[in-house]
Amino acid sequence: MKRLLFSAVGALLLFAAAGYWFVMETRVGQDLALDRMLSALAPAPPGPREDALRVFMCGTASPLPAPGRTQACVAIYAGGDLYLVDAGAGSAQTMNQHRRAARDLKAILLTHFHSDHIAALYGHNLRSWVAGRPAPLEVIGPPGVEAVTAGFNQAYALDRSYRTRHHGAELLPPALGVMQARAIKPGVVRDAEGLRITAFLVDHSPIAPAYGYRFDYKGRSVVVSGDTVATPTLEAAATGVDLLIQDALSEGLITALAEANAQRNPRMARVLLDVLDYHAHTTDAAAFAERAGVRQLAFYHLVPTPSNALMTRIFMRDMPESALLTTDGMTFELPVGSEAIRIEGG
Repeated sequence: MKRLLFSAVGALLLFAAAGYWFVMETRVGQDLALDRMLSALAPAPPGPREDALRVFMCGTASPLPAPGRTQACVAIYAGGDLYLVDAGAGSAQTMNQHRRAARDLKAILLTHFHSDHIAALYGHNLRSWVAGRPAPLEVIGPPGVEAVTAGFNQAYALDRSYRTRHHGAELLPPALGVMQARAIKPGVVRDAEGLRITAFLVDHSPIAPAYGYRFDYKGRSVVVSGDTVATPTLEAAATGVDLLIQDALSEGLITALAEANAQRNPRMARVLLDVLDYHAHTTDAAAFAERAGVRQLAFYHLVPTPSNALMTRIFMRDMPESALLTTDGMTFELPVGSEAIRIEGG
């Protein structure tokens, strides 16, 4: 019996080795395996989807080094439309890696103009242009958004011309590659097809003005804070919201990092201590979220991003058990006509 079992195991191992050799060492095997792999990766035709307000975290890090994460970007899906709040470095690649469609991108809403919120602006413009976006991409934000958008358009003018010459104007119409800026004041930004987007002032001094955004869609709601300390305007905007995506700073971790750098790198120590006064501390955010009746608190733009289990525990000290640290690729789904908040990833 044992001899029979060993013979069967040996035959299986031999068969597996032969299959591996065929796939890896022969042209026919390589081509067959590649075809199967690419077929599996190709997106399935879209089917009917439950009507919902959806959030995809396309960037959860701050400017401090955070391996495996990209900088601030939150994708909001309402019905068939897509909006981005900010466009931090690497966020366009995150959208690509998670096979997130770009054709339906309507606008990028900028909270302010720090580099970690705008660096991938043209990357999102390019991928949505190539995907067949039917209108110019609108870039919405505080006054100054015109200069930022014009700068990106100018910097990538030759890039756009090369791509149109290569692929043809029918595939890449030149006019659709040029971003269109719209400066706004606090208030309703868009109100159509069941979606209302409202901009509100936040405090990211000395940057002014800086905005956060609230999305209301058929009875479901999301607030994205942008970079800010806790303020009455933020608390008012978040009152009764289903999901608050809140930037967050751990005072304990930042102070410890500053002390560790005090002798070796005093310039970095000073920068770290300066950061303390213009981001919401985790304890402040949790307190106002509770007062505002926020149903789900989720932290992003993590200052600093925890890189291990110990740092994560310190970051989340005194936080309610329901509070979350978001990760790149995490999704939130808020179905219309329901109170459910479905969370995947992380």
